[in-house]
Amino acid sequence: MPALSLLGWLAYAILSFPSDQTPEGAYLRVVKAVNQGEPEEFFAYTEEAAQHACYTILDYRRRTVDLIRAAYPDERREAALAPFLEIAGLKDGPAVFAHFARSEGWLSQLRHDLSAVKAVEASGERASVVTVVGTRYAFRRRPNGIFGLTAFTPFLVEEADRAARDFATVENVAKGYQTSRAAAP
Repeated sequence: MPALSLLGWLAYAILSFPSDQTPEGAYLRVVKAVNQGEPEEFFAYTEEAAQHACYTILDYRRRTVDLIRAAYPDERREAALAPFLEIAGLKDGPAVFAHFARSEGWLSQLRHDLSAVKAVEASGERASVVTVVGTRYAFRRRPNGIFGLTAFTPFLVEEADRAARDFATVENVAKGYQTSRAAAP
């Protein structure tokens, strides 16, 4: 009998969880992932620009590492690789997001700030979830209908821009090394 009541409670919990196509449903999925210490699980509930930025960061970091390995002289290679290896070795966009969620303290901050939903204020494609302690979390509806948290987007977009600039710099230095090797007797 206890197993049956547990199954009943579990079914109720699953069926009563709000849709992720509502701001409250997306917020509650973020809360669940934060409580489990798994930021990669709420990557799907970040806004689209943040998701694209994570994949862009990963792509540029991998390209940068590949270029350094191919073009830099042995004596410079290890030092040049150091700033890029950690992110370049990550699996995918959610792993990049999780890296920053931990390294930038977002996960700790969210653990401290998240609380029950007091109200949802929606206007078109944007919505704010207001918690009982007064914290506001902004969301934007993504093209697939799921609401995405906007809090991390500016940082991630800037980090993607930085990764692109770093790649351009490494590319110029690599060309210089290649030119020097070609000109050497």
